[in-house]
Amino acid sequence: MTTRRVLATVGTAGVLALALSGCVAKADVAQAAIGVDITDDGCAVAVATATAGAVSFALENNGTDVNEFEILADDQLRIVGEKENVTPGQKVDFVTHLEPGTYYTACKFQQVGAPVGLAEFTVTGEASAASADEQELSDQAVTEYLAYVRSQVSELLPQVEEFAAAYASGDDETARSLFAKTRVSYERIEPTAEAFGDLDPKIDYREVDAVAEGLDWTGFHRIEKDLWAPQPGDLNSDGQDALADWAPSTPEQRQEFADGLVADVTELHDLVTDPSFTVSLADISNGAIGLLDEVASGKITGEEDWWSGTDLTDFEANVQGAGVAFGAVKALAESKGDEGKALSTEIEKQFTALEDALAKYGSIEDGFVEYGTLTDADKKALSDQVNALAEPLSQLTATVLGV
Repeated sequence: MTTRRVLATVGTAGVLALALSGCVAKADVAQAAIGVDITDDGCAVAVATATAGAVSFALENNGTDVNEFEILADDQLRIVGEKENVTPGQKVDFVTHLEPGTYYTACKFQQVGAPVGLAEFTVTGEASAASADEQELSDQAVTEYLAYVRSQVSELLPQVEEFAAAYASGDDETARSLFAKTRVSYERIEPTAEAFGDLDPKIDYREVDAVAEGLDWTGFHRIEKDLWAPQPGDLNSDGQDALADWAPSTPEQRQEFADGLVADVTELHDLVTDPSFTVSLADISNGAIGLLDEVASGKITGEEDWWSGTDLTDFEANVQGAGVAFGAVKALAESKGDEGKALSTEIEKQFTALEDALAKYGSIEDGFVEYGTLTDADKKALSDQVNALAEPLSQLTATVLGV
């Protein structure tokens, strides 16, 4: 992964999530989009207030490199809304649901480091009630998606325990065979982990991200580098000497990294399966596009699993997770009339096309080819199909919330 992404909040922060519904009436979302001028060292939001409900931000990156826009809770730590991978010159809308309260807006240049341009943002009023039919569809979407996320973390934990045990014992052949499949459940729900502070960085940061943020490098990718150890002359994904400031882990260090990964995934499991954990409709629909952003920013470039070359497994898992998120809110989108039905049809069409494109290279069950065997033309074809899906999928949140 590249940076933190947020899909869910715990129930104790219920004011920050649209608890078990997220559906709002049309009148509640009539407010105009709020302009956000993004620069390398600034994040200027046109106004500092909005009315509760679906809030739309019109983002424009006038800087020199990729950036992201964040909405933080009143503790200035938890991210309750985020749009990443806003490229230089790009104009893009970001829609999320906000309950009354105090928030903070910020940007993150190059998607690493401390937030830039932190500013208070106040949401006033009360969210309008949904119609009975919308409420039912909304409740159904949240119930289905919560069940899916909890199922995935329940599958993830024993897989991580088995993988970590093989790595710690020095059984590298077994650990290498387990690496890609162990990550599948995590990649399907990756944005969820980013709702919980530093859990995702500890579990899934790449070396370049950890170094950029001054963090101890742990988790899947620290272990990956041990299992596919670089040789003299090899480079990291950022073009730096792969052996600089790095050495193969000692048996004691391996045990420490293995225990740490199990502990962090156990914590994730416990948080997600806690009865107070919930998501909002905006979280689900924005999470779908967030998972495609994961593909575009790491998997399609081959930077995610730099040493193992197992990026296509992560790619497919992200796509599957995005498909489930879309499926959860599909009926609600289609209930919005002909436009919603047409959008749903187009999204389904593009999901099918992307799945077909990936199937040329393998499957999660049987394994994928090593990413380095793909030609530039292969990668471009996949990238073009990701973009073809991202375009209609980016409209999903606005449709679901009735903007």
